[in-house]
Amino acid sequence: MTSQRSSSTEVTNQPPPYEDVDLFSSDVPLAEAVKANGGGADAKALANFGRHWGTAAMFAQARAANDDPPRLTTVNGRLDVVEFNPAYHAFMAESVSAGLHNMTWKADGSRAAPPSEVERAARYYMVAQVENGHMCPITMTRAAVAALAAEPKLLATLMPKIGSRAYDPGFKPWSEKSGMTLGMGMTEKQGGTDVRANTTRAEPAGEGYRITGHKWFMSAPMCDAFLVLAQAQGESRFAGLTCFFMPRFDPDGRVNGLNFQKLKDKLGNRSNASSEVEFENAFALRVGEEGKGIRTIVEMVQLTRLDCAISSAGMMRMALAQAVHHARHRTVFQKKLADQPMMGSVLADMALEVEGALALVMRLARAFDRAANDPAEAAYARLFTSVIKYWVCKRAPPFVYEAMECLGGNGYVEDSRLPRLYREAPVNAIWEGSGNVMCLDVLRVLARDGEVARAAIAQLVSEADGLPGIAETAISIRDLLTGAQAENHARLAVEKLAHLAAVAALRNSAPPLAVEAYARTRLAGPRGATFGAALIDSRETAALLDRALPS
Repeated sequence: MTSQRSSSTEVTNQPPPYEDVDLFSSDVPLAEAVKANGGGADAKALANFGRHWGTAAMFAQARAANDDPPRLTTVNGRLDVVEFNPAYHAFMAESVSAGLHNMTWKADGSRAAPPSEVERAARYYMVAQVENGHMCPITMTRAAVAALAAEPKLLATLMPKIGSRAYDPGFKPWSEKSGMTLGMGMTEKQGGTDVRANTTRAEPAGEGYRITGHKWFMSAPMCDAFLVLAQAQGESRFAGLTCFFMPRFDPDGRVNGLNFQKLKDKLGNRSNASSEVEFENAFALRVGEEGKGIRTIVEMVQLTRLDCAISSAGMMRMALAQAVHHARHRTVFQKKLADQPMMGSVLADMALEVEGALALVMRLARAFDRAANDPAEAAYARLFTSVIKYWVCKRAPPFVYEAMECLGGNGYVEDSRLPRLYREAPVNAIWEGSGNVMCLDVLRVLARDGEVARAAIAQLVSEADGLPGIAETAISIRDLLTGAQAENHARLAVEKLAHLAAVAALRNSAPPLAVEAYARTRLAGPRGATFGAALIDSRETAALLDRALPS
């Protein structure tokens, strides 16, 4: 007997899944930003990359990797090995194969020629729209090369493995693997951001050191080696905080003294393992001078901060695409949701936010590309890495929430992907320096290299000249950052700096309509506290949404 499905269960007025999309060609601002920052010749390869990462299969794997978090397992009576869902390893293999961990470096560890940073940033931005957890070890591996440059012989030994595009998840010494990944361990429970309070100690032992202590937060514990900070204690002196290369295996092939105590139960970033670890006489090699650990590791941290901003911008892009896609297919009160004036204003305001975030991260990538040979670009990178990391990462959580609300109840269920994005969004604002730390870094750059930093700001004012609110913003930034109250006012000043930098970056890559609308709504006002509470007319709305997701 055949049963017929009741007509009351038929699903109507529901958008089709947002999948099997070209994450590059469907994103006009991305294509424009890549071209404007020197990466236009890479467009065909980026479109191929975007089509591959936008498939239904990739989105399904992302769900699998996050629904089945990693587990710490016992090997030989110890908690040593982390088991992952196969989808996690699949993502690692994809990103390693694409060179996201090494494409900005030459075989000898020196920087690759421009526009390698821009080309990588575009790929990273698309990957962030699909799966974020596995990007942690990808980022750390890429960034570790900058710190390892302080120890050229060690870097030369490691680069053949870092330079490989073969992902090898095997648990064995890095020298026996076809490729390797690197992690980082700085945070201790008594200090957190204040790494100078670290108590982990390192004592000379033969050709290396032996490290004893604890790390409260060490991500990606299945990496093949880690850069860690410890207090170096020589035979006759206390040298201070020093950077070390700590492999998972001793030189004799035995498992090194990294005892993983537990995996962190995190709000988001579920596919990625983060751990508490005890170092028990763990072997390590010094990287850089004793007592200069912060100076050494900061070269790595600058690159990880860039990736935090790119990742947050990518999450915002996916949330926007989900919201626009839904609104164009959903009918409410006999009209498509996207055609409702108030919803149009919300979506257009969100589209502007993504345009600004994208322009900022791509402009910053260009600065990293050119910093070695251009003092102005080096100054831009020094000052605006913290500014852009602060602003873009801060905007991601409320942005994803607004996208969720655009979908209503549909956005609150896991099928929409927005709950996972919402859980993921806060991590980048916290990792590698929270908001206050970023603002303090900006103040430090201004105090240390004030003339150069002020010249960089003046250049932005010149690039944005004539747009709404620019002159007033420049005066406000100057007033906020001078005098005894500079630290009290730092967040507002950094926010204004971010908007100024976004306007200048947009003028280089976006059409006048988008540039003017961004400047008017972010700098000249009036503007309310929520998305959609900015004065955007219907002509601008239609143009901005067609740029965000061609209909």
